[in-house]
Amino acid sequence: MLPLNFRSLDLNLLRVFDEVMTERNLTRAAHKLSLTQPAVSNALRRLREVLGDDLVVRSGQGVQPTPRALTLWPPVRQALAQLQQSLAPGDFDPATASSTFVLAMADATGATLIPPLVEIIEREAPGVSVRVVPLTTRDPRSMLDDESADMAVGYFPAVMADLTARAQADSVVAFESVRLYDGEYVCVMRHGHPLAQVPMTLDLYCNARHLLVSFSGKPYGFIDEALTALGRERRIVLTVNQFFTAGRVVTTTDLLTVLPRHFVGVASIAGELVWRPLPMPLPTVHVDALWHRRRLHDAAHRWLRGAMVRSAQPTARRPPLA
Repeated sequence: MLPLNFRSLDLNLLRVFDEVMTERNLTRAAHKLSLTQPAVSNALRRLREVLGDDLVVRSGQGVQPTPRALTLWPPVRQALAQLQQSLAPGDFDPATASSTFVLAMADATGATLIPPLVEIIEREAPGVSVRVVPLTTRDPRSMLDDESADMAVGYFPAVMADLTARAQADSVVAFESVRLYDGEYVCVMRHGHPLAQVPMTLDLYCNARHLLVSFSGKPYGFIDEALTALGRERRIVLTVNQFFTAGRVVTTTDLLTVLPRHFVGVASIAGELVWRPLPMPLPTVHVDALWHRRRLHDAAHRWLRGAMVRSAQPTARRPPLA
């Protein structure tokens, strides 16, 4: 392995590396780069000599990356993307754009934000499409890192705390966010439930039977963490991964569930439900939009961020973010 001298490193080698990692095939990578396959092979050879690692090995009709290459690729990809956006950010005209955005969010969040977002799209960007994918975790950073979503929207307390701590420690922060709105979770039950006519106490709550909404399928949530801190627990008899499903189930059973208060109002089953404040203290629910910093200067993504902010505050009709 030669000593690494960044000043003499040919950055074109990193462009070749990024394309090979994307395509996992030298011929396709060469075509994308408008190079010959021997030129791509030669570039990889030079980068191998500098880094002292094979980077990729042949596998079938393509190549497979080494562990070192898998570790190296994300920062290389991010750096190249930021450089490209800084030097040639491109234009985005909503009126003529045909972009597709992928948003990760729960059904309750979508029920609140998607209708006003569609109004904005129909008015300003009729050629733009949006695809909403399920949010299956309270930490969506991997979805944003591998670009399976352009933006994640939801309640991410652990993620936001981690990002704040990293920023305060002057560590590299790879994600950006904007606060969309604050909400609260409430205890929900059917009309006619035995607990609907009495004040909800902690004892009554813990002695009831519960339905849990868990995006990941784990049999506990932040409500259970709050109860544990009080030395209490609840009996969960059913776990689902959608708020709407939970609402439908409690309309015909004696199960209690916890839903975002705003969702009770927008759900079509609102007339069949009763909500009560939860009998334990909980932190304020902050709903944030989260995205990768590599998209920070992307004109299309900047428009999307502004549209999401306006969707969260439909009466304000705020202009797009600059």
